[in-house]
Amino acid sequence: MDYLIGIDVGTTSTKAVLYNTDGEIFGYANKLYPLIQDNPDMAEEDPDVIFDASVEALKEVTAKADPKEGKILGVSWSTQQHSLVGMDKDYKPTTRAITWADNRSEKVASRMAADGSGLELYKRTGLPTHPMGVVYKLLWIKEQHPDTYKKTQYWVGLKEYLLYRYFGQLKEETNMASTTGLFNIHTMDWDEESMKLTGITRDQLPELVDTTYQMKGLHPEIAKKIGFPADTPFIMGGTDGALSEIGLGAINKGEVAVTIGTSGAVRTFVDKPQIDPKGRIYCYPVMQGKWIIGGPVNNGGIVFRWVRDNLFAPEKEQAKKEGKDPYDLLTEIASKVPAGSDGLIFHPFLGGERAPIWDGNARASYFGLTRQHNRSHMVRAALEGIVYNLYTVELALKEAMEPTAILAAGGFARSPLWRQMLADIFEEPVTIPEAFESGCLGAMVIAQISLGLADDLSVVKKFIGKMNTYKPNPETFENYREIMPIYIRLGRKLQTEYDSIAEYQRKRAPKE
Repeated sequence: MDYLIGIDVGTTSTKAVLYNTDGEIFGYANKLYPLIQDNPDMAEEDPDVIFDASVEALKEVTAKADPKEGKILGVSWSTQQHSLVGMDKDYKPTTRAITWADNRSEKVASRMAADGSGLELYKRTGLPTHPMGVVYKLLWIKEQHPDTYKKTQYWVGLKEYLLYRYFGQLKEETNMASTTGLFNIHTMDWDEESMKLTGITRDQLPELVDTTYQMKGLHPEIAKKIGFPADTPFIMGGTDGALSEIGLGAINKGEVAVTIGTSGAVRTFVDKPQIDPKGRIYCYPVMQGKWIIGGPVNNGGIVFRWVRDNLFAPEKEQAKKEGKDPYDLLTEIASKVPAGSDGLIFHPFLGGERAPIWDGNARASYFGLTRQHNRSHMVRAALEGIVYNLYTVELALKEAMEPTAILAAGGFARSPLWRQMLADIFEEPVTIPEAFESGCLGAMVIAQISLGLADDLSVVKKFIGKMNTYKPNPETFENYREIMPIYIRLGRKLQTEYDSIAEYQRKRAPKE
């Protein structure tokens, strides 16, 4: 019995899972780290802290492998998208990791959205016009931090920086590269026009490789610290979005994956590039014959965390003292409120928003408050708002394809209330696989293909295990059917004021 490790480098933690080649789990690790947010638009991380977290996660699961039973055949990577790290000529960081959630290039993205150049860039690269994009972050640094721009020799993402620390090589797989806005999805190479726009050259970007590419030559001291041989291959893997899709088993035409972690997404695989004329959904290559289209949202579990910390702080502390999960307590409170929260609507845009509105200035709000509403209504409305927003993403996706099945995963999928809420708002059956950590599982599947243990992605079906399906409740979805149009119309009206309130907030925010 040999082993494989899937590692998922997320926004707030790095997770690693030790599998045997039959997909059975033998070890799990989760290492947390902070998101640095010194002002409302900033969202950075220390890449060296994340490197240390990845080493510790690998060390912890490697210790669970029995060398008498077999060896670790490889480590495969799933990593957050849209991050940017600058490196100088000596390969030292010139920036922290600027994450997908960073909004400081909003004015650059808005300018390019207004003059049409953002849509043209989208048509070449599949990246919607939004400050999450690396291309917009680069332009912002060039304009606002010219000294940093000039002293930076290499521009990479978080995964590429981590792998440089492990191997001393700069390589990037095409799935991750395609999320930057610097990669042409038609030529499958770095985009000449985007490089000209940002003023960077091909020499400043990593070498492009496939998702199944194996990196070898691990630094011996790191291998020793982790506890496996230095010749253990690291498989490039892909983005957390694509690999979560694979790990869910949503690999066939029409199968839609809905995930909610810190952020969230609705996405599906297609067999060729598919561009939305309105620029509402992304389009990225994953591997031969597989492209992913969909819409990510900024505001998933992070909204639930905000509710917990700011509206239910006393309950959070009490739950900790009693050894209970505060989130379980909050969902129990929310379950006592009727579907639709008695007319209380929450637009969940605490950190701007990506799909489907692609507005970095979007702000959250409660609407419909009366004296009859209380905190219980507010927590349920927040959960419903997250799902309302995901549903509007699916509406855009339906214009490109016809869904045949919806599969869901992420931290919210552990909550029966959320599972039923998703089925009721989408008015479609929702299937929840029991497979653990879909991003890590998707990474392990890529390792199986890379190492010749599997022929294609269909092998994931035998690893997923039991599937639970939640059907819409007719008594409940009637409420949602009535309130959804109000949510959508209200959102359009609020959008006309997002720029104004965002600018007001920036004037009063701490300076960098």
